[in-house]
Amino acid sequence: MRLHLWLETEEGLFFGIGRAQLLAKIDEHGSLKKATDDLGISYRAAWGKLKKTEKVLGTKLITRCGHKRDGYELTEFGRTLLDNFNAWFTEIENIALARAQNLFTWPIARFDESASRQHSEERTETAGGTN
Repeated sequence: MRLHLWLETEEGLFFGIGRAQLLAKIDEHGSLKKATDDLGISYRAAWGKLKKTEKVLGTKLITRCGHKRDGYELTEFGRTLLDNFNAWFTEIENIALARAQNLFTWPIARFDESASRQHSEERTETAGGTN
């Protein structure tokens, strides 16, 4: 099971899982460049998404750490937004998963769990060899 949840205004999407992942990677690496490389997106696209969200919310999500080469860190608001979005997403995902497991007759798992299981099964089949 996979869910797509996002927040939007009349002007369109301003925060979703992609932007949450971007903030998490900036927090992890302390660098927008390293975050974009890790996520496989362009620096320009990431910068534009951050600026759109900041414009809609009226506050900064990231701030420079010292000099230009020192990178970025999440603002207090950016961290709160990330934490609250992740908590909301997890809560909705848990409710949706439980409901789906009650409604459908086949096994339902979170996407990341089912993808891991499928990858493991494929490795087992490959290791066993096929003629």
